Amino acid sequence: MRRSHPLASALLAGACALAVATAASAQSAETVRTAEVLRDAALRDNVALDYVTQVTTRFGARPAGSPAEQAAAAWSAEYLKSIGFQNVRIQEFPLVGWERGEDSAALLGHNPQSLVVAALGHSIPTPAGGVEGEVVRFTTLEALQAAPDGSLRGKIAYVDAGQLIPMQDGSGYGPLTRIRGAGPAEAARKGALAFVMRSVGSDMHRMPHTGTTRYVDGKVPLPGFALSGPDASQLSRLMDISEREGGPAPRLRLTSTARIYETRSQNVIADLPGRTRPQEVIVLGSHLDSWDLGTGAIDDAAGGAITIAAAKAIMQHGAPARTIRVILFGAEEVDQPNNTGNGGGAYLRSLSAEELANHVFTGESDFGADRVYALGLPVGAQRSDFARAAARVLYPIGVLPSADPETSGGADIGPIVQAGVPVFRLNQDGTRYFDLHHTADDTLDKIDPAQMSQNVAAWTALIWLAADSDVDFRAMRPAAPAGR
Repeated sequence: MRRSHPLASALLAGACALAVATAASAQSAETVRTAEVLRDAALRDNVALDYVTQVTTRFGARPAGSPAEQAAAAWSAEYLKSIGFQNVRIQEFPLVGWERGEDSAALLGHNPQSLVVAALGHSIPTPAGGVEGEVVRFTTLEALQAAPDGSLRGKIAYVDAGQLIPMQDGSGYGPLTRIRGAGPAEAARKGALAFVMRSVGSDMHRMPHTGTTRYVDGKVPLPGFALSGPDASQLSRLMDISEREGGPAPRLRLTSTARIYETRSQNVIADLPGRTRPQEVIVLGSHLDSWDLGTGAIDDAAGGAITIAAAKAIMQHGAPARTIRVILFGAEEVDQPNNTGNGGGAYLRSLSAEELANHVFTGESDFGADRVYALGLPVGAQRSDFARAAARVLYPIGVLPSADPETSGGADIGPIVQAGVPVFRLNQDGTRYFDLHHTADDTLDKIDPAQMSQNVAAWTALIWLAADSDVDFRAMRPAAPAGR
């Protein structure tokens, strides 16, 4: 969910007008017409809503490696078989799981108050009875890093970098989520008892946003917590009062009974085999696991629903030339003591060199279910005939070409992208995504069925164009600058 795809409106308007007016020579007229027909039919899709409703209702939260995630994977495999997918299989891999247990935070002193907090994923537990300490505030990760070693001994490090600013492309997330990943280890280096941060969210609901912290040298060094937005503001105001009046800094008591355990996770893999070139594979990715606070509707049962429905819509027309492979990846949300790439890494390791070379295109849906507004294509493809065909087909549903090439894709498909598989991104409107992300409010009712259907339509049309063509995305090179 690290996105930075701004649109250069004047340039893109011209490109889009050209795209609508000009059929792409590399795409047959029949392929383009079929993509338009499939697009319109997908706007009436009900497969996506059916899948996301069933998986969130039947299994609720699906923490990585938990019995719920494992049961959801087994059920999803049967669901995929029932709607016509072939070669459906479950690919298991070992995992260190994490259970939250109970967590709490309280201000101590003359005016005690309870605060709403969530332990960070894979954070270690506190000792029985919790930890207590004076709070030391920092406004950036860099300020915490600059603190002298040992300066926080017996204290609690608190980073309040401010509320996440909602942006359509979600680009405000990366700078703040760094704090969650690196903060506990930095606090430990300074001697702190525990680490607390303002949770990474754009809302001011009293619902903290959890998320994984990072292992350092095979361990998480101290307990880490995220405060809800209102509670972080409360604590920061108390810090301001203390500093202004020269009083003692607030003291916190933090408790967590979290634990780790050995388990397994899995990828669910299903194919729509290609008609004439089945060895050439297009991977559509999402992830099945979720955090434990909500039911993982927008993160990321919605992504699985969109990709399943798009492949199903194509299946109803008939197989394209290339194979379409849907993968519901396991354990996307969590860090591990030894980074093996989780589900995406397990999938990459299962491929021979020849199989990897035959992976021709990939994309991931992991940003909720709100409307798609832009298409990012691989380096060198933006001015290609394929790009013009895609622009023609996607413009009627409000999807414009992005001026920026797509290079990363997302956490799940990241390993195969780094191994050389060309990647695209259908950029979704993330304006409200981080109001809900990793909170108890990530539930089915937050999905707008009409916007989800627009996603399905965009995925269906684009994937048909790629799967029923002989476009070689690996061979594309950046276009020469205009005038040369």
